[in-house]
Amino acid sequence: MVAATRPASPGRPKDPGKRAAILEAAKALFLARGYEGTAMDAVAQVAGVSKLTVYSHFQDKESLFVEAVKASCEDLLPADLFVARFEGPMRAQLLRIARALFRLITSEEAIAVHRIMSQQLPETSTLPRLFWEAGPERIQEAFAEFLRAEVEAGELQVPDCTRAASQFFALLKGEHHARLVCSCPAPLAGPQLESHLEATVDMFLRAYGPGRR
Repeated sequence: MVAATRPASPGRPKDPGKRAAILEAAKALFLARGYEGTAMDAVAQVAGVSKLTVYSHFQDKESLFVEAVKASCEDLLPADLFVARFEGPMRAQLLRIARALFRLITSEEAIAVHRIMSQQLPETSTLPRLFWEAGPERIQEAFAEFLRAEVEAGELQVPDCTRAASQFFALLKGEHHARLVCSCPAPLAGPQLESHLEATVDMFLRAYGPGRR
């Protein structure tokens, strides 16, 4: 059951160091125990702060989970990943993005959160929507903005950048992501991984490259 919402305490400015410690504790506990198995008391204990301090930074467990998802994405993706670079080849830019995104979506953290979202939750739960908006939707929209910039520069021909971003993610996941979620061995590394990423980018460019027919 989600804890009742608590208003942030007025007074002194919040300590960013404590916020970071709380997020690190939350990420570790959500990964190890799942959403339902993680209590705010445990987060406070692992972070070395009081439960009141946790609630002063995050109003409830849902908001803490959402911020933990955002922080995990930011940890695994370069800050400049979706900055369009018009001086280099498009294929190289897309390969860089593909490598970073594949590393994110197949990370231990991402697979664990995906499994949490696959569990049966109450119909009234807002957690799936909040997770989607904090993680997949934010990243997909950032990639769509990158595509729009490249379309404006004449580097791509994409009629619907939001749809194209979704298609890129689907190609990138392939069967490998599904195998990981199902706890099946999915050894994809080295030359095999690079071959998969290159095939994904090349197929995308055949559909949306400037010279497509």
